[in-house]
Amino acid sequence: MQDSICVGGASGFWGDAALATPQLLASAELDYLVYDYLAEITMSIMARARAADGNMGYATDFITAVLKPNLKQIADQGVKVIANAGGVNPRSCAEAARALIREQGLDLSVAVVLGDDLTHRAEQFAAGNAVEMFSGDDFPDPEKIASINAYLGAFPIARALDTGADIVITGRCVDSAVTLGACIHAFGWQRDDYNKLAQGSLAGHLLECGTQATGGNFTDWETVIDSLSEAGYPMAEIDAAANVVITKPQGTGGAVTVGTVAEQMLYEIGNPQAYQLPDVVCDFSQVELRQLAADRVAVSGARGLGAPADYKVSATFADGFRAGNVWTMYGRDADTKAQRFAESVFDRSRAILARAGLDDFTETSIEVIGAESHFGAARQVGRVREVDVKIAARHASPKGVAILLKEMVGMALTAPPGLTAFAGARPKPSPVVRLFSMLLPRREIAVTVETETSSIVVDESEVSIYKHQEALHEAPEALTGDDAVSVSLEALAWGRSGDKGSKANIGIIARHPEFVPYIAAQLPAQRVAEYFSHFLAPGQGTPVERFFLPGSHAFNFLLHDVLGGGGIASLRTDAQGKGYAQLLLTEPVQVPAELAHRFNLNTL
Repeated sequence: MQDSICVGGASGFWGDAALATPQLLASAELDYLVYDYLAEITMSIMARARAADGNMGYATDFITAVLKPNLKQIADQGVKVIANAGGVNPRSCAEAARALIREQGLDLSVAVVLGDDLTHRAEQFAAGNAVEMFSGDDFPDPEKIASINAYLGAFPIARALDTGADIVITGRCVDSAVTLGACIHAFGWQRDDYNKLAQGSLAGHLLECGTQATGGNFTDWETVIDSLSEAGYPMAEIDAAANVVITKPQGTGGAVTVGTVAEQMLYEIGNPQAYQLPDVVCDFSQVELRQLAADRVAVSGARGLGAPADYKVSATFADGFRAGNVWTMYGRDADTKAQRFAESVFDRSRAILARAGLDDFTETSIEVIGAESHFGAARQVGRVREVDVKIAARHASPKGVAILLKEMVGMALTAPPGLTAFAGARPKPSPVVRLFSMLLPRREIAVTVETETSSIVVDESEVSIYKHQEALHEAPEALTGDDAVSVSLEALAWGRSGDKGSKANIGIIARHPEFVPYIAAQLPAQRVAEYFSHFLAPGQGTPVERFFLPGSHAFNFLLHDVLGGGGIASLRTDAQGKGYAQLLLTEPVQVPAELAHRFNLNTL
């Protein structure tokens, strides 16, 4: 057992910067390097790659850009590597890693975690009347399934490390499990050490998106922008008692502050009092963040509430085709010209569809970017002289989408004046991949760890089951009085947003505890629902939920069915809600004049 470990988060998505690994290794402080490559979109892409070539279906740049140039230094420093780079083909990824180790003459062992891939059970799930956990929809046609994967947890990763593995490769696991698995192995945490598991999971959650914890996507971007090209990747110092400090390599850019860490903590967590992971249900509502020194933030107070009875399982499936293009329009009334041009494109395309005997588009999208379309009609500020217009559609057939793309170009000479575009090849129809999520009892998934010489079954069934509890915390509210002045929400708070399928999360963190009562009183769930009404699907009973986190003086807003399907199923410019916090932060909030003066807040 170890007293403490240092974990470096070197990848937040498939395609993250190759500089992360050498930068973190240069710190000479690491015990573990962890990599998160997978998202639902990524799984569908990898599934198509495996279908084309049985040896593919994993994050190839984990081999070529991470291990190949850095493997000797990893071995020399004794750093262990944990990555979900296996995607839908972890065995092939492991074989590629072993071949590279042999090629470089190193003595390193590789273990693989298996059991997440359930694609072979598509017919069974369809016959068993599996239903989508959010919408209640029936299981898709098995012929359309691209991938089915359970979100595995950290204990199989720890078991792989227990075998002596230097590199652990998994398929689908929750993003934070690569860090928690290191903690379980290093400290001997048990399945019922729920508070420690929650703290380790929170550490992993803070690392899993790379530089988002060190200044990337930060509300106060002006404070870090000059150094973001050299932003430091995050490191977590964790001890056996589950004390956590977030930091970054010395001399690197960006920043680690209460604000940067708080924004990442609230990122995509849904209900912060019941953030469900395979190993533990986490309550982050009482988490406190303390600035210990420059680029060092202590994180404490995460609680574990037991483990869920089921695994979350996500399937991706084909649902028609989509395509679109972005044009630029400028000159007088550019926004009006762009809107009318786009409508004309659809009018002509529908006429061609009808003559070809094809059905209408299943969904269309026009977004005039530059005319504040994301803010909704009620908040647009008037006509502009230069805009981009995005025109996109879905159709059951690639022929239907191809008609749109052809007629869009064909309308160019018929458009109002001022239309232009960046020259290049015409876009092509691409498959729409949708997400189907369901729950599956733990006992129905067999998890194993494979080394070069053994196969070990990991029993995931014996857990103390979490019992659901209602949200407990109510935020204090305050009246402003007669001398109230208006300030932007951004003057009072930081904000970060992101997606879970077609849901969006918006985390709002008060910059000072004194601001909480005014945010609480004036930013109820109903106001947020009204603000985003132009995005929300109609007919929802509770389109927005609000949760309060007293420990970090924060709120999390969960917006249901707001992203048009999310991921690559959506036609939206912001299909993942990444900018939604920036929209909400422009809203005015009334505060007492004395408070505004004392904190030097700019009034509107």
